[in-house]
Amino acid sequence: MSDVKILVKPNGPLLVSGEIGLVDGAEKAFGLGGRATIALCRCGQSASKPFCDGTHNKVGFQSDPPACDLPPRAPKP
Repeated sequence: MSDVKILVKPNGPLLVSGEIGLVDGAEKAFGLGGRATIALCRCGQSASKPFCDGTHNKVGFQSDPPACDLPPRAPKP
């Protein structure tokens, strides 16, 4: 398994680094230009979705969630 790290930037994008493969809903790969780190939009306002283009700064996007644990999965019926 490859090591992928996702960093939630305060008031900014998700920085994804490692051996990244990003595909659309039809399983077609995005060309990442050899990048080992990409920034994914969290504000929803980027003109280049799913990638961040810095628009979060212009629109005043604010979100700085602290790390937390998800609850256990519900058992399957």
